[in-house]
Amino acid sequence: MSDFIDSAALYPLKFTPIYHERIWGGTQMTDVLKREIPHGKDPIGESWELVDRDGEESVLANGVLAGKTLHELIAHYGSKLLGHKAASAGRFPLLVKLIDAGERLSLQVHPDENACREIGGGAEPKTEMWYIVAARRDARILAGLQGRATRQQLVANLNSPSVEDFLQVYPSQPGDAYFITSGTLHAIGGGNLILEIQQNSDTTYRVSDWGRVGSDGKPRELHIEKGIKSINFMNRTSPRIVGVSGSAGHNRKFDVVNSCPFFAVNDLRLESVWNDDTGSGASFHLLSAINRPVRVARCSAPELAAELQPGESCLIPACFGSYTVTPLADGECTVVKTTL
Repeated sequence: MSDFIDSAALYPLKFTPIYHERIWGGTQMTDVLKREIPHGKDPIGESWELVDRDGEESVLANGVLAGKTLHELIAHYGSKLLGHKAASAGRFPLLVKLIDAGERLSLQVHPDENACREIGGGAEPKTEMWYIVAARRDARILAGLQGRATRQQLVANLNSPSVEDFLQVYPSQPGDAYFITSGTLHAIGGGNLILEIQQNSDTTYRVSDWGRVGSDGKPRELHIEKGIKSINFMNRTSPRIVGVSGSAGHNRKFDVVNSCPFFAVNDLRLESVWNDDTGSGASFHLLSAINRPVRVARCSAPELAAELQPGESCLIPACFGSYTVTPLADGECTVVKTTL
């Protein structure tokens, strides 16, 4: 007898975070999101909220299927869970993280498909989106090359603090987002707490670590040759998507990423119950609470529900149908919605 349930009885799926220590990690997962996180040699810098990779498997935390891995759920439910757009996917196509930067991350780049073919060695392309959940005073984002920066200038200054002069630098504002296409040189500045939606890839090439050394007293490995091959020197567009301001007293929906082949992202600003629907089952819906708790429930079976605290995400199966998102606290509630 199968220990899975019928797809008609699936519910909003919450997964146990997988925490990663990072030399640059911060404290905002605790200070802002009020999470209890493990303590180790280095601070926690990343929480992998949803992942389906060899050696890194999200485990379901709620409901009758608790204990199942995301990969097991996909293997059993297939397109009922992922949707028709990912019918051929053997793994979950995205990787969802919270990034808690106490100090700035390395200056890095992710390859596109062409660079991956040239570099080889299992390199995987990665395009990602950052949504700023919280930011300390003077926090910054470094993303993209300045219009007049040349390849020669960049390479000559990688080991110098003046490399910043060749980058686009932005003040961090909660609610802003950044669309970081593969090939974009970037660094998350210290003081940022970020929700990251990305392709299911873990390929990163560090081209500068700002002279930092690890807990062993040694510099971390750099990947300058592969990184330079991966940078798209032709792309000088701004990756910043300015967030909405003010409160309108009614529900609002804003496109954040809508022309990307890998994912689409909306910023929902809710004052009351939000009605949504997975429709024809083309894609799962991924909901991430940002600033206030919400309850997500199926319209036809309200008991099939889950509550999300700020920073938490849930996976809505593609076969779920119509559902509601109900704010559980006063004030405008922000929810980030991701689909394929």
